[in-house]
Amino acid sequence: MPKDYYSLLGISRNASDDEIKKAYRRLARELHPDANGGDKELENRFKEITTAYETLRDPEKRRIYDAYGEDGLRGGMGDTGPFGSGMGDIFETFFGSAFGGGFSNQRTGPQRGADTEVFVDLAFTEAVFGVQKEVSVRLPVTCGTCSGSGAKPGTTSSTCPVCNGAGQVRRVAQSILGRMVTTAPCDRCRGEGTVITTPCPDCRGEGRRTEERNYSVEIPAGVDHGSTLRLAGRGPAGPRGGRPGDLYVQIRVKPHPRFTRDGNDLHCELHLALTQAVLGAALKFETLDGVEDLVIPQGTQPGTQFRLRSRGVPDVRGGNKRGDLIVTVVVEIPTHLDGEQEDLFRKIAELRGEDVSDRDHGIFSKIKSAFK
Repeated sequence: MPKDYYSLLGISRNASDDEIKKAYRRLARELHPDANGGDKELENRFKEITTAYETLRDPEKRRIYDAYGEDGLRGGMGDTGPFGSGMGDIFETFFGSAFGGGFSNQRTGPQRGADTEVFVDLAFTEAVFGVQKEVSVRLPVTCGTCSGSGAKPGTTSSTCPVCNGAGQVRRVAQSILGRMVTTAPCDRCRGEGTVITTPCPDCRGEGRRTEERNYSVEIPAGVDHGSTLRLAGRGPAGPRGGRPGDLYVQIRVKPHPRFTRDGNDLHCELHLALTQAVLGAALKFETLDGVEDLVIPQGTQPGTQFRLRSRGVPDVRGGNKRGDLIVTVVVEIPTHLDGEQEDLFRKIAELRGEDVSDRDHGIFSKIKSAFK
């Protein structure tokens, strides 16, 4: 007899998605096989409500079901329907792996090695233009004696007597929801499913030994302080033949005495004498790419910026794009003048009609005398 999916979930035919989800969540907790001691009737009801939920949560399947009933859905559920692997995914979406049982996706086998990191110090120009660096790091590597198996040469591992090779164990506990079954990695074999009865004498059954490894790292142009490079598979080897983790190279860049970095742009100051700012100048200016000509116009003001295109930092993502070099003018005012120099400045002030302090009594002397 055709089932009424709405009645199975205890909802109306115009129920919202949220109401459908809440109804399934409530019933699934009551009817899940692992919470009911394997009761076949309750297991069948659990499958029915899962079928109903799978159909009604999908707008297209729900439209077909409302129009044609179960017959309209024949052949449309596919392999990931409620009686295939999809049911476990649905239940785990709501409740995680607390019920464990037949829905566990955990695989047995050697564990992957952990990730590790190493720091590399770069000069400023090395970070800008890229460089090849040699790094040394001590980490677990595959044991050459046993080839990573952990067993003494000529012997093999055996099935774990605790989990019988499953790599995981099931534990049963009582809760307000009934009997709860959980799965966890086997402590005896660490989830590998096998144990070493005769360990390798060199690695003591670990399948790896700690040694120093040297790697040549290609540092790309444009890296910045705090950048991280990932060397896949160059980290610590996993125990008993497990695949290695990754090695992360942390970049530390030393500051430059003249240049600072802002993204891909470089900044620096250009100190000009007063006469150079007033009269202009043609200077040789040293960039990271070499010496270039820089023309200073007459009347250049303090804080004026000159932008040298494509003389900054290359884009670390590649290509030919580079930032700019921004040069900010700092005008240096002379603090000590000899007699001839002072005469020349006073003559300029006179010609320009500018008020300046007397030769013998500076402006601070006038202020001081005003308070006597």
